[in-house]
Amino acid sequence: MNVFNEKHLGSRSELGRHRLYAMAVASGIAVANIYYNQPILGLIEAEFSGQYATAVVPTATQLGYALGLFLLLPLGDIVHRRRLLIGQFFALAAASVLAAVAPTAALLVTASILLGASATVAQQIVPVAAALASPERRGVAIGTVMAGVLSGILLSRTVSGFVGEYFGWRDMFWVSAPLALVGAATMYKALPNLTPVSRLSYRAAIGSLADLWRRQPDLRAASIVQAALFASFTSFWTILALYLATPQFNLGADAAGLFGIVGAVGVLAAPLAGRIADRRGPDSGVGLGAALTLFAWAVLGLWAPIQGLLIGVIILDIGIQVALISNQHIIYALDPQARSRINTIFMTSMFLGGAAGSALAVAVWSYGAWSGVSLLGFALASVALGIRLRRRDGAHHLP
Repeated sequence: MNVFNEKHLGSRSELGRHRLYAMAVASGIAVANIYYNQPILGLIEAEFSGQYATAVVPTATQLGYALGLFLLLPLGDIVHRRRLLIGQFFALAAASVLAAVAPTAALLVTASILLGASATVAQQIVPVAAALASPERRGVAIGTVMAGVLSGILLSRTVSGFVGEYFGWRDMFWVSAPLALVGAATMYKALPNLTPVSRLSYRAAIGSLADLWRRQPDLRAASIVQAALFASFTSFWTILALYLATPQFNLGADAAGLFGIVGAVGVLAAPLAGRIADRRGPDSGVGLGAALTLFAWAVLGLWAPIQGLLIGVIILDIGIQVALISNQHIIYALDPQARSRINTIFMTSMFLGGAAGSALAVAVWSYGAWSGVSLLGFALASVALGIRLRRRDGAHHLP
């Protein structure tokens, strides 16, 4: 195995403000692609009426993202990362075009899987930021890039809602293709020529994931907690447009997109969570984030008017972001030579949770409407908080 020059990448001169912000923007552009379909799902279902496959478009995108995390993220430890990032952005542009021209729901589902897989370039960028940052500034660096990720997640719904409502759902994917090319150009200009940190083969890198899972109890805990929280998060956003379209509100896709702007308040929590993690340690941040998520679902479930949704989504996004930054601070400190593979485990777990949350929410919505979805989100957040409290009390062996 090649010895990684952590001192070189840890130099603060390697991660100036311009480079850090460029990485945040590129991450936001990439991750937005896995959420464009949520506010426009009703429009897609209207065009492909009678084709059941449309109902699984959000789940297919999340599963594609999880698949890409597992198969592509380990490459970050063993190949030249700037070339890898640029290549994934080109693949993202191609997948966007395929979605835009899809003549059937089945082909749109295929394009959604490819979109999800190539959008994992966002999670290739985060370990690079952690590596380029000095240890005492790592939380701030992660928080800044993740603020870009959260901005992409939340604002994607706003953009998609308006484009879908006034131009059509296909136009959203036509817009996303050139944005992906902008991401490629940004990474070409902003990143240094980072050499691989390991000489492992791809097969060996994939094989090492199970060993990392066994050897790192903190990685297991962080992965399971964030998976449960993200399942809670995606259950809300998957159903929101359908809920707003009910007679209680009678609102369209553009209104669902506006919730992205409201939730963007959570972006402010990312750098703050990073600073807290740098100064006080990340463990308390995980518990706080899980508790906020739990409280958010209490608000969303019990406060029916639109004001309850607005306040609930702000609390939900802040809670998810605080827990995420804190958990990332924990995992990126575990093994500098395996950051991409550690991120593979963490993010794959998280987005498998997200895919499960989307699928469960659709099923629960069919039988229990919004009350059922609220109970689902509350239960998932309770699981996450319970695991965090168990870790705090010294139970280090997770099932």
